[in-house]
Amino acid sequence: MSRAEQPSRRVVLAAAVATAVVSGTGPAAADTGAADSDPAPTLVDYHAWTTYADWCRGTAQGTRTVPGSRPGLAIGTALGSVDYTDPHTRRTASWEYATWTSPVHKLSVPATEAIASWNARTPAGTWIQVELRGTYSDGTDTPWYVMGRWAAGDQDIKRTSVDNQKDGKSAVWTDTFAIDDATTGLRLASYRLRLTLYRKPGTELTPTVWRLGAMGSDIPDRFTVPASTPGLAGELIVPRYSQEIHTGQYPEYDNGGEAWCSPTSSQMIIEYWGGRLTTEQLAWVDPSYADPQVDNAARFTYDYQYQGCGNWPFNAAYAATYEDLQGVVTRLGSLGDLETLIAAGIPAITSQSFLSSELTGAGYGTAGHLMTVIGFTADGDVIANDPFSPSDPAVRRVYKRREFENIWLRTKRYNASGKVTSGTGGVCYLYFPAHPTARQREALTAVGVR
Repeated sequence: MSRAEQPSRRVVLAAAVATAVVSGTGPAAADTGAADSDPAPTLVDYHAWTTYADWCRGTAQGTRTVPGSRPGLAIGTALGSVDYTDPHTRRTASWEYATWTSPVHKLSVPATEAIASWNARTPAGTWIQVELRGTYSDGTDTPWYVMGRWAAGDQDIKRTSVDNQKDGKSAVWTDTFAIDDATTGLRLASYRLRLTLYRKPGTELTPTVWRLGAMGSDIPDRFTVPASTPGLAGELIVPRYSQEIHTGQYPEYDNGGEAWCSPTSSQMIIEYWGGRLTTEQLAWVDPSYADPQVDNAARFTYDYQYQGCGNWPFNAAYAATYEDLQGVVTRLGSLGDLETLIAAGIPAITSQSFLSSELTGAGYGTAGHLMTVIGFTADGDVIANDPFSPSDPAVRRVYKRREFENIWLRTKRYNASGKVTSGTGGVCYLYFPAHPTARQREALTAVGVR
């Protein structure tokens, strides 16, 4: 049974005008015309540290700020060493470490949920840990919550989320901090993020982190959302990859390709931006398999605790391992936000859940599924590359605007048994160049990402 039919492992989570042509120098943008989309209330606060000045404002203990066109953090003089027992291999190893703690960020939207994401380079012999500590609206503090232990590879440690983190007011569910009971009025008012950089002792190796941020949101409980007014007709030319042609391949990564909607969607957008893997990087994949880069994406987004490839920050971090790409996890407020991005040449990956009767033409129901939005028809309907398709050519779909926006933006829904369960509330992965054009920057700023 495919992930599109399985219950989600995510426990909380309330979880050119007609066609833009890719030129030899990169993706082209669709032309918006003059129409504007309906404004949406601000329910999301995404904040990131990315600049040299940002890194200098934090508290460094053993880290150094790396200058250049893409400033970042690296290990300077390690604070010492610590033993880490990998819970998935049971191997214990010693690692030198250094830390950086961000300034406090006061949320403009006191949040019921928060999701951290990061972009980093972790050469063999290095890895990173990302933690979040917040202050509640009642003035008390959360513990330091681990939001991820991550490496681009899988030989030194197994990248992992951490279960069983809670304090009686909030908990971390795989990749998401969530208030236990939002009806009490309790919210996350502010937070800090802490990076710990690790390397093999006695070496000069170092991870380098270029982007660290978090999205806080307070999306109200809702079964439906207001209908939006179409504001764009255009389509980006994005590669089409089916997860289904990988069924049975590498079952150690979430039971094989039928569950690989997230890495398959990620790979489509990565290659839209020109990301390519070498023959050597793909040498581990069975040469009889089509689209081996999708197998690679599954392996290197796999979360060994979640036992799946759908960890949202791990997918964004994987995208950023490609040269000159950034990746973030955020929430958007409307299809108008997606239109703004498409108009600037930026496709998006959306997360949604629905019954088969709720999305005409899909032909399946899902407790959680990722697909890429690549454009809009003249009538405002959504053009999506849906990886849950029988072949690569069949991936391009057109979904009714009203149906798509509701299944993506709602936080509550009825499952096939008639029980109330969760929706993702507009969760979105955005992958874009390390050095966006002015138009791309304007579009990203308009949806709250800098």
